[in-house]
Amino acid sequence: MLKLKNFYLTLFIFSSSYIASALPGNISELVEESAPAVVNITAKKEVTSRSSYGYGGIPDEMLERFGIPREFRDMPQQKREAISYGSGFILKDNYIMTNFHVVEDASKVTVSLSDRREFVAELIGVDPLSDLAVLEVKGSNLPSVNVGDSDALNVGDWVVAIGSPFSFDFSVTAGIVSAKGRSIQNNNIGNYVPFLQTDVAINPGNSGGPLFNLNGEVVGINSQIYSRSGGYQGLAFAIPINVAIDVANQIITNGEVSRGYLGVRMSEVDSDLADALGMQKPYGALINDVEEGESADLAGLLPGDVIIEFDNKQIKFSSDLPHVVGQIKPDSQASAKVIRDGQEVIIDFILGELPVNNETFIPAKAQTSSDPIGFKVANIDRENPSMTNMPDGVIVSRVNPNSNASGKVNRGDIVTMIQFKGQKFQVNDVVSFNNAIESFTSGDKVAVHLIRGGNRFIRSITLN
Repeated sequence: MLKLKNFYLTLFIFSSSYIASALPGNISELVEESAPAVVNITAKKEVTSRSSYGYGGIPDEMLERFGIPREFRDMPQQKREAISYGSGFILKDNYIMTNFHVVEDASKVTVSLSDRREFVAELIGVDPLSDLAVLEVKGSNLPSVNVGDSDALNVGDWVVAIGSPFSFDFSVTAGIVSAKGRSIQNNNIGNYVPFLQTDVAINPGNSGGPLFNLNGEVVGINSQIYSRSGGYQGLAFAIPINVAIDVANQIITNGEVSRGYLGVRMSEVDSDLADALGMQKPYGALINDVEEGESADLAGLLPGDVIIEFDNKQIKFSSDLPHVVGQIKPDSQASAKVIRDGQEVIIDFILGELPVNNETFIPAKAQTSSDPIGFKVANIDRENPSMTNMPDGVIVSRVNPNSNASGKVNRGDIVTMIQFKGQKFQVNDVVSFNNAIESFTSGDKVAVHLIRGGNRFIRSITLN
């Protein structure tokens, strides 16, 4: 019995020593060097709500009993300020990366550094499809992260996250890469992101924060968790840094993000389909339909074809294809290996451009307007079904934080006219809007005619 106890004690000591030796020993040095470039993000936005408990707190049943009409029973919409918290990191040249959902619809974004400096950030651009946003701050001597290569990560590699879970600023957690190339769907995010899956503890507030390898290089941006409770349950997902850098560079350079597009509808290949299609095993992306006039149609791709390789990258599942195609620039040439009638064939493509819903994707820097009025505008896209019946004018794409327009003009408002001391400037497009603004000088108070939710109103804004 004593020998058995000694055996288990020896086994426990050996196992503990083995686990301890497997743990990385340089995390503290990594944190000390990398944490200064990690930021805490506070985003403020205005939301409206309506009480459902009757007028003045009196229940609807009581008001109805006394014959008070419904329009008098409904409480008016209440405006209140909502605050969301997240994380981010300084990429380069005062540019900060974070998640789109952290700053979505924010009227003011504040960035806090570990040295207690705070800056009001400007939203440079967003990409909802990858859940990424780029901010810019005006400051000097700002630290920045070292960028790694997410493609070089292996399953089982150690990774470290730094962020602000539940507003506990600059918290550090560690774990390993559990899987690569995950396709997850959440609010239309995921089709074009091959997520990294990790077991690093991530909670609300970590969103947008960096994921480091043991060399102190950013290899991902923590974005989502899989949870039934709202908190961490062992599964976290990060956007690979290679995807994020491509998105950031396009936003900074062009003000928008463009992706390659084939124009196909596809599904998985199961065992029965593989047998019917003359394949030795089920894999690849089965083409169910091809859009007329798009890249796949022009290249000769047919329903029933199975793409098993695209641009020299293996396609194991149908979800792999958008990941690969989306990272290739439109009008680029690419080749695919396809199973057709049991035989492998090579098909060459010239990629189209992924259509973007202009109502949900408005790249902030792509829209041009003069800054003195405090907001930027974009032309109304009449080809977009949601904008077909909009009145003539321009749509507000962004309101600058702390500007004279903040709180008076909202994103999505329609500007139809600008009025100044008897002069009326009709606004039909961005050009006419900019021409009107250039007619004024700093300090002029202009009347901006707006339409919001079908209602017309006028707001006075002092130009600066």
